Amino acid sequence: MHLAIRYSRATINFLLEKKLCFTLLDRRMSGHWLLMKYKEHEKTVTVKEIDGLQLVKKLAKDMERMFHNKAEAVRRLVEAAETAHLQHEYHSDLEGCTEDQSLPESCSSAIITVIPKKDRDPLKYEYFNAVLINEKDENGNYVELGKEFILEPNEHFNNLPVNISLSDVQIPTNKYNKDPAIVNGVFWSEALNKVFVDNFERDPSLIWQYFGSANGFFRQYPGIKWEPDENGVIAFDCRNRKWYIQAATSPKDVIILVDVSGSMKGLRMTIAKQTVSSILDTLGDDDFFNIIAYNEELHYVEPCLNNTLVQADRNNKEHFREHLDTLNAKGIGMLGFALTEAFILLNQFNSTGHGSSCSQAIMLVTDGAVDTYDTVFAKYNWPDRKVRIFAYLIGREAVFSENLKWMACANKGYFTQISTLADVQENVMEYLHVLSRPKVIDQEHDIVWTEAYVDSTLNADADRVLMTTIAMPVFSRKNETRTQGILLGVVGTDVPVKELLKVIPKYKLGIHGYAFAITNNGYVLTHPDLRPPYEEGKRRIKPSYKSVDLSELEWEDKDNTLRNGMVNRKTGTFSMVVKKTVEKGKRVFVMTNDYYYTDIKGTPFSLGVALSRGHGKYFLQGNVTLEEGLHDLDHPDLSLMEEWNYCNIDIHPPFRDLFQLEAVKLFLTGKEPLLQCDKELIQEVLFDAVVTAPLEAYWTSLALNRSENADKGVEVSFLGTRTGLSRVNLFVGPEQRTNRDFLSPQDKENIFTADHFPLWYRKSVEQLPGTFVYSIPFSTETENKSNVVTASTTVQLLDNRKSPVVAAVGIQMKLEFFQKKFWTASRQCASLDGKCSISCDDEIINCYLIDNNGFILVSENYDETGTFFGEVEGAVMNKLLMMGSFKRVTLYDFQAMCRTTVDNSDSAHGLLDPYYVFFAAVKWIMTELILFLVEFNLCSWWNSDFTVKAQRPKQVLQPCDTEYAAFVSERTIKETTGAISCDGCHKRLAVGDGQGWKYRQYHCSWPQFPDFDNVLN
Repeated sequence: MHLAIRYSRATINFLLEKKLCFTLLDRRMSGHWLLMKYKEHEKTVTVKEIDGLQLVKKLAKDMERMFHNKAEAVRRLVEAAETAHLQHEYHSDLEGCTEDQSLPESCSSAIITVIPKKDRDPLKYEYFNAVLINEKDENGNYVELGKEFILEPNEHFNNLPVNISLSDVQIPTNKYNKDPAIVNGVFWSEALNKVFVDNFERDPSLIWQYFGSANGFFRQYPGIKWEPDENGVIAFDCRNRKWYIQAATSPKDVIILVDVSGSMKGLRMTIAKQTVSSILDTLGDDDFFNIIAYNEELHYVEPCLNNTLVQADRNNKEHFREHLDTLNAKGIGMLGFALTEAFILLNQFNSTGHGSSCSQAIMLVTDGAVDTYDTVFAKYNWPDRKVRIFAYLIGREAVFSENLKWMACANKGYFTQISTLADVQENVMEYLHVLSRPKVIDQEHDIVWTEAYVDSTLNADADRVLMTTIAMPVFSRKNETRTQGILLGVVGTDVPVKELLKVIPKYKLGIHGYAFAITNNGYVLTHPDLRPPYEEGKRRIKPSYKSVDLSELEWEDKDNTLRNGMVNRKTGTFSMVVKKTVEKGKRVFVMTNDYYYTDIKGTPFSLGVALSRGHGKYFLQGNVTLEEGLHDLDHPDLSLMEEWNYCNIDIHPPFRDLFQLEAVKLFLTGKEPLLQCDKELIQEVLFDAVVTAPLEAYWTSLALNRSENADKGVEVSFLGTRTGLSRVNLFVGPEQRTNRDFLSPQDKENIFTADHFPLWYRKSVEQLPGTFVYSIPFSTETENKSNVVTASTTVQLLDNRKSPVVAAVGIQMKLEFFQKKFWTASRQCASLDGKCSISCDDEIINCYLIDNNGFILVSENYDETGTFFGEVEGAVMNKLLMMGSFKRVTLYDFQAMCRTTVDNSDSAHGLLDPYYVFFAAVKWIMTELILFLVEFNLCSWWNSDFTVKAQRPKQVLQPCDTEYAAFVSERTIKETTGAISCDGCHKRLAVGDGQGWKYRQYHCSWPQFPDFDNVLN
């Protein structure tokens, strides 16, 4: 904090002494001095330096074990599914329900009884349709395939109503519920119910398990009800999900050839664009692609990316989708030139070693071919046939279909005809079955892991859960079909990212330390700086949430040394100076981090650990008796961090309702021998509980002995230790607190979580031990104000950097009380008459108290409280920077959301929503038919509902990269002087580590400072 005045420094020195009133108050109310008891144990505790490389290897081993357990559950599902299919005899007359009313079950039941047409025994099985369960008709009877399906809220499944005894089946809207292929699949896959339940009993940390069928149905455990959208549509198709595609096929290089000759005009071009978009949906991060349009000439859809293939990540696919709208049909289609270009490009790209090195394919989207182009294939693809040809004939005509069929069959591909928009998705999916044949024939049950994504099963009001999926393909083992390579589907289970955090001992990583994991493509799986996958305060998924690269979070690594080492699955170390921000980038910590990384065996992931140099690389081990520790754990003001894994309460269902503190006590008393707990961590918890125990009695005595008017502004005192132990004391009733969310689960920043220490802990650790840090929390309200001040400091075991910070303690007080204390101190003088030669009451003087990041704590203008000082007095802040009292830190945000103005048009909506495109096409056709009947009125009425909406500009949030500044005080500078001149005036400054003063008449402004309220995160 800083002082500025034109008079003598001696005058300021007196006021600097007044900050002692704050320090003494904070020490007394927080009980900081009692924590010196840690010093008493200095000779009995052991300080250990953390071996970062050994730590990251151990964590990687623990994660490998966890992933292995999940993979074993998936393998059991594969075995059960393949066995059930092997024993199942296909019934072509199996339609899902019987019309024989003499049977005990009718069509209104989910228990299906079928009398085969041939002389066989009746077949009975349960078919619970996830949309129809618990639905009744107007007569109160359960609808067909509905029946009663018991659903109960389950905390383990995000409090969603589920049935943990049974699975149910979801069918896409474009599939028939009682199609024989689906009904047969539902029949034999019912055998998975037993394995689902058994897996969950073996590993209670499992969440969703499922089987996605190649025929389109999706069997999910536990059973849950699915709700259609407002149009009665469920667009979810498991075969379009990344976990399905990655498990069903190998990585592939794909070139899409799109015919844009004159014959493709109208609806054909619309269908062709939707076909290309659907093909893009089937490509994942391990695939590479490009799109070439052809008529008499070749047109790369993205001209800047010709003669190469690009990775099929989300951003690239969306970029190419935008360019599809520019395609226009004209001229003559010269397919031979296009095929030649595609073969040459695939061969060149494969020779670079940058491609997938597995499968190569050419997707041909056209309304016909006038030749077989066998000379092209003979030159570039035969006899090895390394490149498969998949031909999509657009339109109802089949004049040139034979040539396309021949090309596909002669090149180990597949031919299909797409006549309408409704046919697109189902026909595009067929190529996946062809590409999966080599894996099926060779019985390659490879396990795949996806990048992080959001669970789409959750309803809009539920918290979004970031997770990864472990999946494995399911093959037909029947002898008569084995050579055909039939893929039955894919089984999988989800692993929430928070499960990974449970194996990380946060207490060994230190206050600023953290662990993170990335995929083999460099995308972040978990990282404390990875922001929520949905916009704050909204349920709309944030774009690109699952495509955040490590280089965007660890951006100080300009050469990508850390990223490249992890992507290449190496084990190593790396160090760099980093700038870690808090409170939405308004505050910054500058520190040196040491990184340690290695791969997680058996997965495509790599794990890293970051330890802040200095106190972050040391931890202590204390020792107290069990009796002492148990006694002090019973204090009512004590709690443990629920997201830390002191004990594994997920291992047995009876333990799931336990709080961590309850589990620790049961473990220590031996009442629950099945509990698995971290003994080292619990021993440290006992030590912290004993050392900090006197605080409870001290805080209680303060509350009882406070006078009626003294210190009534202090509302809460709090303590946190490096083991996640917290103590909290309220000096006012809970309903009287100004900030009721503080230290509660609603205020995640200020409590211990799985990936960070409380904000007040992290702030104070960057200052000298015993030095209190003051700050006003930034509110999420529009005015960005808060009515409280938080003060905190740390306790260090030894008086050097090679010592762990063992605890932090602080208070929270009303802002009004804090400011009153400041003004009172500024007016007190040591002169005999009690009058001050200069004070904050002087008309020519303005007083400011600013924190170590330049934000105003106290100002005569209350509305300026919490505002950045540079926005109020830019000239003074500029001078403070020039004098070295503050320094500017440049920061970057590659996850920002910026407001931008766009035309309110739905022109691009068609490629994203096939149903919208379908209805739009129907509208177009019908309009063309009726135009000759009614020229204006009917057309106007028709267009009122379905035409493109008015081009009205609107404000939207879009992903962007931003550069901005933060400011930190230079604590080595205690006092300095200076002067500023502007508009014909001259002002002298004297700055000290205390309060800030200035002339009220300052008129200089400093527009370079950003408006922090407009920095979007």
